Amino acid sequence: MIAIEDVSYSYAEKPVLNHLNATIEDGDFYAVMGANGCGKTTLLKLVAGLLKPTQGKVIVDGKEVGKYTARELAQKMALVRQQAQTDFEFSAFETVLMGRNPYQHHLQNESEADKKIVEECMRRTNTWHLREKKPYQMSGGELQRVMMARALAQQTPIVLLDEPISNLDIAHQFEIMDLLRTINREQRKTLLLVIHDLNMAWQYCDQLLLLNEGGICYQGSLKQGLTPERVEHVFGVNSSIAGDHLILSRK
Repeated sequence: MIAIEDVSYSYAEKPVLNHLNATIEDGDFYAVMGANGCGKTTLLKLVAGLLKPTQGKVIVDGKEVGKYTARELAQKMALVRQQAQTDFEFSAFETVLMGRNPYQHHLQNESEADKKIVEECMRRTNTWHLREKKPYQMSGGELQRVMMARALAQQTPIVLLDEPISNLDIAHQFEIMDLLRTINREQRKTLLLVIHDLNMAWQYCDQLLLLNEGGICYQGSLKQGLTPERVEHVFGVNSSIAGDHLILSRK
């Protein structure tokens, strides 16, 4: 479980998040949404321990995030950043293999079991054919799917994802969203997904954490939360529901 308790964060003198309180239960699949600049990525970094709250605390499994060692935290949660970051000298296979580092002891080489996990994760993200390629030989979308494979190879109960489909074509967007829904339902992984696409979130995510003006304006069932009034207030667009689909239009 993730508990966000009275969390505030400021960049220099500029407040970004103010007194956030939320509880993410084990196995939840959350869309973290809001207008540009509302603090979605900042919130994800606070949960990941990359930033320290100006006020309040983030607790994961009963322990404050800042009190975990780096290895312990890497066994708890994996992070897929919006912009894929990796060292250009490593192949895609070696990059995904880094996801196994939290489970290896000092100077220990990767095992055959580790390599099998990497292959499985690369096949699930449709990146196995890229295994010998270096980052500069891949497109942004291909590299993003490799980083998704690395996160899966960490085998953590929590996965944090910052707009992981933003650089993908529509077919691969559906492919990754299908995969996320599968691992959420079959493996009961807790997923926090920062996403801008309201329709994708509507189709795949069960829960919604909606940010607005530095605070949480809604937490709960996504389909109950994305009301026309709330969508207009937060995103400035009109919306309606037709069957099981969310229809958006300009004001």
